Amino acid sequence: MKVVVGITGGIAAYKAVGVVRALVLAGHDVHVVPTQAALRFVGRPTLEAISRNPVESDLYEGVAEVRHVALGQTADLIVIAPATANTLAKLAIGLADDLLGTTVLASGAPVVVAPAMHTEMWAHAATQANVRTLEERGVLVVGPASGQLTGSDSGAGRMSEPADIVQAALDAALAANPDLDRTVVPEVTDQLAGRKVLISAGGTREPLDPVRFLGNASTGSQGVALAEAARDRGAEVVLIAANLEVPAPIGVRVVPAPTAQAMLDAASVEAADADLVIMAAAVADYRPATTAETKLKKDEIGDVLTVELVRNPDVLASIAANRPRPGQVVVGFAAETESDAGRLLALGREKIARKGADFLVLNEVGFDRGFGPGATAVTVIDRSGAVVGEARGAKSSVAAAILDLVAPS
Repeated sequence: MKVVVGITGGIAAYKAVGVVRALVLAGHDVHVVPTQAALRFVGRPTLEAISRNPVESDLYEGVAEVRHVALGQTADLIVIAPATANTLAKLAIGLADDLLGTTVLASGAPVVVAPAMHTEMWAHAATQANVRTLEERGVLVVGPASGQLTGSDSGAGRMSEPADIVQAALDAALAANPDLDRTVVPEVTDQLAGRKVLISAGGTREPLDPVRFLGNASTGSQGVALAEAARDRGAEVVLIAANLEVPAPIGVRVVPAPTAQAMLDAASVEAADADLVIMAAAVADYRPATTAETKLKKDEIGDVLTVELVRNPDVLASIAANRPRPGQVVVGFAAETESDAGRLLALGREKIARKGADFLVLNEVGFDRGFGPGATAVTVIDRSGAVVGEARGAKSSVAAAILDLVAPS
């Protein structure tokens, strides 16, 4: 579901990060539209890192793409949190002097607002009249709650908690469009607090010469989603990154490992004290026997270039065979082009037997599926070859499901 989160200029803007985060964790495509005042409370880099999308706030950016109405036209849900008294007034009269205002007016999606302001402002007759106007138009108003406000003030006007806002918003979206997938907002827990989780992501590249390499189509999207999910459950996360094509997650230690050998070297060190190891990277099976020190010239080579390949070390098998202590859980990934579910499962059972991992995550890939930031589908098997679970959807929700299945208790 495409969700627009509007953030306006109140001190409660910092809590909007929790709203964005919960929606992303629930697997939704979240686009943040802050007002200029909101950006004085929460920085653009934070909002982009949490939402995983560029943040737009200028009404006059992207005019050629008609961006000032495109967001609203394509949204399935609009959530404004916090909604200041000023914003409620503008919405009530249909004012569209910024990107958030035009987005709301251009949309037929359900609109949910979470007011936040001082008690006197909330109780003012003008604000109450504006709220009634919005409710009469079908806008869902969540809160405000009573509690501690800015400084020593306390009373009605405190923004509702992010989880409550998100759940109310998703319920409103489902009520307006029953065909939308029902997604429960995941609770952020401390399930992995005190645990070290090692995750590999991306595709290794084996150099032919200083400018060319043998690589694969992996972008690192699923591994990054796993790292974010483990971080959000309280783990100390180390991400061994092989040529990521998506941003590395914040709050995670990143170890670059561009080649298969570099991946093995880094994983061997970091796995020594890890409780959970998830090898999600696409590691090259072979590398060129020799690497040219200078760029290969076609005029010197001719019409045919023959490259001798030698086998790379098996990173997953090595890590599984050299566990530093009992209780460490090792998880591998198997990306296969086999479209038949039965044969795909058979391939996975053969692979986990060879590798010695505790779990194997199977997913079908191809030229147009599996790789990149889009949706995916996986089947998880255990050491015996039994299917322990399946997951389908956005990579963030699939990552959460995988952790539910493999994380040590």
